[in-house]
Amino acid sequence: MKQPPNVLIVDAQGGGIGRQLIAAVRQELPGVRILAVGANGTATAAMLKAGADQGATGENAVVTACRKADVILGPIGIVIADAMLGEITAAMAIAVARSGAKRILIPFDHCDNLIVGVPETSMKLLIKQAVDALRQAIEDRSLT
Repeated sequence: MKQPPNVLIVDAQGGGIGRQLIAAVRQELPGVRILAVGANGTATAAMLKAGADQGATGENAVVTACRKADVILGPIGIVIADAMLGEITAAMAIAVARSGAKRILIPFDHCDNLIVGVPETSMKLLIKQAVDALRQAIEDRSLT
C-alpha cells in the first residue's frame, strides 16, 4: 500500500489562506498528509489549528519541506521574493519554484502583485478549485 501524498501548504502573514486550504483539504481528502509551513509563527499556528499534521516556521523550514513535498499549495506570493509584505524571502521563493513537487497556486492580488487575465473570484471558490486541482494531481500521479 502506498503512503499518502505529502502535501505542503505554505503561507505567511496571518495564515488565513493556508488555514482555509487545510480545512478544505481535510474535508475533501482526509487521507493526505499535510505539512504546514508558515513564514511566521502566527501563520503556522493558524494552519496547525486548522488540522495540519505537522507544522514548522521560517525560511529553512520552507526550503527543507519543498524537497520532500509531492504537492505544494499556497497563494501565488510564495513564488515571488519579497511578497506578502516581505515575509517571503528569495530563498523561500526559489525553493518553491525549484521543487519537483506539483505547485497549485492561488491567484491572489496582494502586496503590489496584480495578476491580470484572471477573473475576480471569491476566496471560497479559489480554495475549492485548489482542492479539486490537488485531487486531480493525486489521481494523475498515483500519489496514494
